[in-house]
Amino acid sequence: MSSEIEIIRSNKAVAEIWLNRPEIRNALNPPLIRALREAFQQLTQESDLRLVILSGRGKVFCAGADLQWMQKAADFSWDENYAGACEMAEMLYEMYRFPLPIVGRIHGDCYAGGMGLAALCDVLLVADQVQFCLSEARIGLLPATISPYVVSALGLQACRRYMVSAERFSAQRAFELGFAHEVMPLDQLDTKLLEIQKTILQNGPNALKLCKRLVQDIANLPLHELQVREDTAKRIADARASSEGREGLASFLEKRSPNWIA
Repeated sequence: MSSEIEIIRSNKAVAEIWLNRPEIRNALNPPLIRALREAFQQLTQESDLRLVILSGRGKVFCAGADLQWMQKAADFSWDENYAGACEMAEMLYEMYRFPLPIVGRIHGDCYAGGMGLAALCDVLLVADQVQFCLSEARIGLLPATISPYVVSALGLQACRRYMVSAERFSAQRAFELGFAHEVMPLDQLDTKLLEIQKTILQNGPNALKLCKRLVQDIANLPLHELQVREDTAKRIADARASSEGREGLASFLEKRSPNWIA
């Protein structure tokens, strides 16, 4: 695995992915982008995995694109720039389609492409001194590849402002907008992270996948369509009839822990 990231496995159920370029604020460059894509591809194959934690080494979660890489890209042809952007887009999509929960641990500032990574987290925990920024317009660019995920997570109206203004906004503002799920002092971040991790691990392994997929599939669907009602009815019927669903209900009625809790 590339040194651009570090993967820590304290047990089979949890994988910690750390952005590992602290000397340049975990800035994104092609090796880091490829390493993230490969990591999520590989982790998808692990049957015992239940969740991934995404964080960054050093003082900053992610400052966006690597300036040295961007300086080189200024001399690239259109085709070369397009190929690089496609790599970024495919990495982001690999994270989006990752079937298990991703918990984001945002301990330091989160700019540009870093906001794309944060937007792909299913649970986002943020230290109270963090600053967010969609800074691309400040240097004559736009947050194109991250936009589908940031608009979905941050909201249309907020993106209308922050993409064109390139203003920084606080962790508390991110919480008010629904982007951050919880904001707390930095020294409480890991305690909350452990609490969320324990909570998620209480849930059915397959149910975690089904719930994540459900949210993605029904977002923005027209509620009046018969297909929506039929699809959601089928999903719950499938879950109730599954071995995990039957075990979950039986354990609840029998007042015992389900068999997926060690």
